[in-house]
Amino acid sequence: MHNLSKSYGSTKAVDGLSFTIHPGRVTGFLGANGAGKSTTMRMMLGLARPSTGHVLIDGVPYQHLTRPLTKVGALLETRSAHPGRRAYQHLRWLAQSNNIPASRVEAVLEEVGLQNEKSKRAKGFSLGMAQRLAIAAALLGDPPILLLDEPVNGLDPEGIIWIRELMKSLAAQGRTVFVSSHLLGEMANTAEHLIVIDHGRVLADTTVSAFIGESTSLEDAYLRVIQR
Repeated sequence: MHNLSKSYGSTKAVDGLSFTIHPGRVTGFLGANGAGKSTTMRMMLGLARPSTGHVLIDGVPYQHLTRPLTKVGALLETRSAHPGRRAYQHLRWLAQSNNIPASRVEAVLEEVGLQNEKSKRAKGFSLGMAQRLAIAAALLGDPPILLLDEPVNGLDPEGIIWIRELMKSLAAQGRTVFVSSHLLGEMANTAEHLIVIDHGRVLADTTVSAFIGESTSLEDAYLRVIQR
């Protein structure tokens, strides 16, 4: 992305962001609540129009991708499925919209641990189950790029370990994994590279080890950077 900005009236939610996300590693998008992370990711997916700048995915805007679910898998909202739709139906509908084989629905349900819940309606899902269903939707097209906004939200400790290892394994396959979080400890355990923002501006774009430097922890390094 280059010079990406987004204003709502007199409020500038994102202010001139420029960075590149590379494949083969987990890139953490770190910042406090309200730092501009979700707004940035919505612009990456064409869900919000930038005030200035642009985002390109493999050289084109997201809106110009054909069968986008096979190029980019995204988790932005946990409860994105219609409450009356069964888990399998929700994923099957998404698959049909992008000409994805039905076999992928069964595969991702098993991958996220919902194979025994596929006939349940989304309104009966706990927050953790809804999060797993949203992750299944992101994985449905077997995409080379994953954009995940707060993926550990609602997951129990076992689920947190599972999604952490999943993201690392996807990156090890050469995929691009971009994950936003305000949880410093989770980023320390998951990401290799960090993009840190505050008030819509980039404060750091570096490896986790370089960001921590001589600090005792990622928490200390983060506080040092935002207090400059």
